[in-house]
Amino acid sequence: MVAPEAGRSMRVTVCELPHEPEAMALAWGALSVHTRRHASQLVLLPEFVGVDPVWQDDEFDAERWAAAQQLSDAWLARLEELGAEHVVGTRPVTVDGWRLNQGYLWSAARGVIPLRGKFFLPNEPDSWEARWFDRGDPEFPSFRAGALTFGLNICTELWAVETYAPYAAHGVQAILAPRATSRTTTRKWMSAGVVAAVRSGAFCVSSNRVDPSGMCGGTGWIISPDGDMLASTTPDAPFATVGIDLGAPLRARATYPRSVFGAIDA
Repeated sequence: MVAPEAGRSMRVTVCELPHEPEAMALAWGALSVHTRRHASQLVLLPEFVGVDPVWQDDEFDAERWAAAQQLSDAWLARLEELGAEHVVGTRPVTVDGWRLNQGYLWSAARGVIPLRGKFFLPNEPDSWEARWFDRGDPEFPSFRAGALTFGLNICTELWAVETYAPYAAHGVQAILAPRATSRTTTRKWMSAGVVAAVRSGAFCVSSNRVDPSGMCGGTGWIISPDGDMLASTTPDAPFATVGIDLGAPLRARATYPRSVFGAIDA
């Protein structure tokens, strides 16, 4: 029997974007041109796209939180400008009194659909997330965007290696990882992306924030199920689009090292 994914592909775009208003306005316009020119079907945005990095302050501020939510909503209203069928990112949102860093899936047909809230929250200098957010969802289910099944590991959660075996068992085709990580740690994060791809047998797709201080250092990537770097972003080329083969994960899981764990994962 031929797998339903055989011969199918999806054009996926990753990016690195700033949050400063003027820089973001220019970058957003350029991204919109890129995604339309390259017929992007799914765009992955960085963590908290276009929003002030409130977590860098060690004390929660209700006014800044409210402003972050308002600004995030304004950017969500502009997602259609990208011309893509699907957009995935994260946003600040308050649900039943809980402050969450919540993933979302947007489509022109259905608007914004909540996914899961970030569960693993750092609490250290320049990353006081546990003081700004409540823990989200401890489960890491699979989601669907058109023909693509994906898991969502938000930034720090890319290190949640225990999620990769369940993803393999559930046949996830991509692990999407919106980030806000520094320039000095890029190599370390990229290594985590390779492990995520190889262990799960899925594409690892990540976009990152960027700012002049280097606190967030850019570099988005698309890594194949065998750990090959298919595309990565740079300051001179902050957007990258690749047509990923949706049948590749199924084939990858029949090969080493996934084949060793196949019966156990199932």
